[in-house]
Amino acid sequence: MDRASTHMRKKQDKSLLTEVELEFMTVVWATGGGTVKEILAELNKVQERAYTSVATVLKIMEQKGFLTSERKERSLIYRPAVPKAEYQKTSLKNLSSKLFNDAPAALVARLVDDEDITEDMLVEMRALLNERLGDNDS
Repeated sequence: MDRASTHMRKKQDKSLLTEVELEFMTVVWATGGGTVKEILAELNKVQERAYTSVATVLKIMEQKGFLTSERKERSLIYRPAVPKAEYQKTSLKNLSSKLFNDAPAALVARLVDDEDITEDMLVEMRALLNERLGDNDS
């Protein structure tokens, strides 16, 4: 029973990155990838991390299917296996279904309600909606 429930949990998590993994993935997307040492150097600009823990997380991310690796000389080169746009789409769908009962309009309403959203951002959103709706009046 116990092993099955752990397995189930793992399976669900596979499509989404943890907070730490997302931080690592953001670096990999931005740089196109690299060795553990290169990725570590980028991460350490924000927060000091240990080589071994970075290597471990990258290995887990490869097992989850987010990274690919190839051996070059004596180093592993990690590259993104999932494009950023694709991951954004997946995590937004997940957020929409979990938090907004599969009602994207509710998500948009919450976003538009946010006082941090500027007039310019709203104009940009309207333009995107008009474009998607095929409104040629603008």
